[in-house]
Amino acid sequence: MPKPTPYGSWPSPISAALVVAGSLRLSDPRLDGEYVYFIEGRPQEKGRNVIVRRTPDGALTDVLPMPYDARSGAHEYGGGAYTVHDGTVFFVNFADQRIYTVEPNGEPRPLTPEGALRYADLVVDASRNRLLCIVEDHSESDQQAVNTLAAIDLDSGDIALTLAEGDDFYSSPAISPDGTQIAWMAWNHPNMPWDGTEVWVADLDAQVRPHGRRQVAGGPDESAVQPKWSPDGTLYFISDRTDWWNLYRWDGDEIHPVLEMDAEFCHPQWVFGRFSYGFLSPQTILAIYTQNGEWSLGMLDTETGKLREVKTPFTYLDYVQVADERLACVGGSATEPNGVRLYDLLADEWHTLQRASDVDVDPGYLSTPQAVEFPTEGGLTAHGLYYPPKNKDVTAPKDEAPPLIVMSHGGPTSATASLFDLRIPYWTSRGFAVLDVNYGGSTGYGRAYRQRLNLNWGVVDVQDCENGAKYLAAQGMADPARLIIRGGSAGGYTTLCALTFGKTFQAGASHYGIGDLETLATDTHKFESRYLDTMIGPYPQDKNTYVARSPVNHYRQIEAPVIFFQGSEDKVVPPNQSETMFEAVRAKEIPTAYVLFEGEGHGFRQAANIQRALEAELYFYGKVFGFNVDKSIAPVKIENL
Repeated sequence: MPKPTPYGSWPSPISAALVVAGSLRLSDPRLDGEYVYFIEGRPQEKGRNVIVRRTPDGALTDVLPMPYDARSGAHEYGGGAYTVHDGTVFFVNFADQRIYTVEPNGEPRPLTPEGALRYADLVVDASRNRLLCIVEDHSESDQQAVNTLAAIDLDSGDIALTLAEGDDFYSSPAISPDGTQIAWMAWNHPNMPWDGTEVWVADLDAQVRPHGRRQVAGGPDESAVQPKWSPDGTLYFISDRTDWWNLYRWDGDEIHPVLEMDAEFCHPQWVFGRFSYGFLSPQTILAIYTQNGEWSLGMLDTETGKLREVKTPFTYLDYVQVADERLACVGGSATEPNGVRLYDLLADEWHTLQRASDVDVDPGYLSTPQAVEFPTEGGLTAHGLYYPPKNKDVTAPKDEAPPLIVMSHGGPTSATASLFDLRIPYWTSRGFAVLDVNYGGSTGYGRAYRQRLNLNWGVVDVQDCENGAKYLAAQGMADPARLIIRGGSAGGYTTLCALTFGKTFQAGASHYGIGDLETLATDTHKFESRYLDTMIGPYPQDKNTYVARSPVNHYRQIEAPVIFFQGSEDKVVPPNQSETMFEAVRAKEIPTAYVLFEGEGHGFRQAANIQRALEAELYFYGKVFGFNVDKSIAPVKIENL
């Protein structure tokens, strides 16, 4: 019989090494005839992104040998780093940001010259011997990068034409089936892609020169994204003009809704190359959409607007590509790791081409999430996923509630999902409960929910995390004396705000989190350099708000221990953010630790560092709360303990 064991000290077979061992980051499937391509991000190869080709017989082969790494540096977050046309692969190599080509079974060769340009959203225009793409020019080091939409000559590798310029950002170029038109997205500071974007169209001549440029949709208060041409040359796109990201079409003169429903038909565009629909025919669209935190696949009739759900075994879907009665995507569920999936519509069969993890874990150690809604400030409701502790080898002590780890996702305009991730059972199998919060500002619940965070970052997100923890504690599902908050990037900022300005949590972990909003506003990359205009207010006009909401300026209020994790090469949140905050906490003689990973950027990609971060965080909580921690874990230097 399982024996009673204190929460937080449960022995678990889910080690940090196991979490990392089979973990791949899968993205960007592409269909090219009978072949399927996709990207594997491999922590065991220092985070290298490898393009993989799946042949019709099911064999998987690497397109890129070492040390090539298909990763764009555009917008810092990248995406859209490769495309395929008739077996030839075009990709951006991370080390030098040049575009390379790879013929079938060949070696990569550079296409574009060396320089200060970065590329993304590659689209082949074979009839004109061009490669269309977004170009980000960093040649003026003392100024912000300049973004354009350009055409690259496939013989010389030089930029043959600039198709669009003058806006701050561009994305998603799409050529009409007959090659006579091009559509794209554009937007300007201070908007982010989920705030206000525009869809544009231009006619193309024989040399791919654009003329007759005109705006189709979007504006400063409408997020219009993912322009795509149907097989009959009708332009479709997704817009939140009625609060939800729904599908629309443009007939050349007017915009018509294809379907209006309380659901989101896309993810927020943090990266390039992320599509959520495709065409089976001019009358039939395959599209993914989310409601209440779960993703579904639907078949949409463009003439009647009727949507038929296509049954899938997944609750999370992303990166949709459709061609020849097949759909390729990334998908997973709470019990099935993310994977590259291929759906054969004719056979009505799903095939798994690659799984993010092949680690076999006994279900007796896996916690199943429960969607929760809880009251928050202003009489509103917030959302989250609750994971109770679970370990088949132990039982919980009677009359004791578990310690709770509240997870605050990054973004902050992002969302958590019901998706298998061993980093959660790493905690729940040790006797921790986990609440993954979709605080106000998260995507998936409509534009109004997303805008709750406008001018209220560091307030609404913190309140929702606190209220979620208090709600669970009141239900007996968490110990109010052992509440922990953790998060990365923007989630790290929420963590630090909660520990600085609130008293709900007794410990926390900040992974490359923001401590100083002024530094973030003045020392970050172009893509996010005006993000805070919406989230906090314009700088320096609203300098007082930046000062008031920066945890580093109020470190004397912190009373709870906190551990910091940081990458030395982080350009989004530079190391001085974490270092300044750590020094401030240490000066107050509160238990704290700082773990720096050399060579890592914004988010950890190397297996050894991912493992060390998990183990160090567990070690820190063990020392703070008195949990028994596996003696094999290397100690962390904790100040003031």
